[in-house]
Amino acid sequence: MNLSTNVKISTAITPTDGAAGTADINGTILDMMGFEGVLMVVRFGAITGSAVTSIKAQQDTASGGGTMADLEGTSITVADDDDDQIFIIDLYRPQERYVRLVVDRGTQNAVVASAEYIQYGPRSLPTDNNVDDAVTCELHVSPDEGTA
Repeated sequence: MNLSTNVKISTAITPTDGAAGTADINGTILDMMGFEGVLMVVRFGAITGSAVTSIKAQQDTASGGGTMADLEGTSITVADDDDDQIFIIDLYRPQERYVRLVVDRGTQNAVVASAEYIQYGPRSLPTDNNVDDAVTCELHVSPDEGTA
């Protein structure tokens, strides 16, 4: 068994969306159909002193996300000295089909360097992680030494 065919990786927030700022960022809406859970992985860049920042998970029954609701207990506070750190929300068996990550930024700049979703527990295998212009994945099983 290998990890790359047992998970699906997709972009939650692009670096452009996560540039320095104080506006909240809603991640891409993620369809959980066929998966048990998702890791919402956020890496922060520079966070200005006195910044009030946190992340949380939301869910909805509709793909448009018009009635997204916060999920109890999922909020994680990001301190203003947490530059270049990674924060993860592990959301297992959400009660509704669509979920998203939210980065709540206020008062000062907080850069989101990257944010990805890693869905796990697929109901069918294998999972294909190759998405045009977004994710490229290669699997190598017992490769010989030599030129990479």
